[in-house]
Amino acid sequence: MNLIANQYSFITIGFLFTVVTGLILLTNKPKTKDYLAFGVIVAGLLTAWSVLHPRQTPLMDDAQMVQDMIGAGTPVLLEFQSPY
Repeated sequence: MNLIANQYSFITIGFLFTVVTGLILLTNKPKTKDYLAFGVIVAGLLTAWSVLHPRQTPLMDDAQMVQDMIGAGTPVLLEFQSPY
């Protein structure tokens, strides 16, 4: 269930919407403005994906080290920070 519904579900739904829209567009004798509207939809979907997809950060190795320390029974002080 977690793989189907998560924080990126709207991108999957948007992709499916784009495929259905493209199929409808190609079967109904499209005009130039139809292609332009479809291009805007695709550009918006690509922009959303590029902004929201997870990226590898330098801190991911530190997270693994902290998990190993917690599992070893050593007292660990965690400090959480946010760039906001």
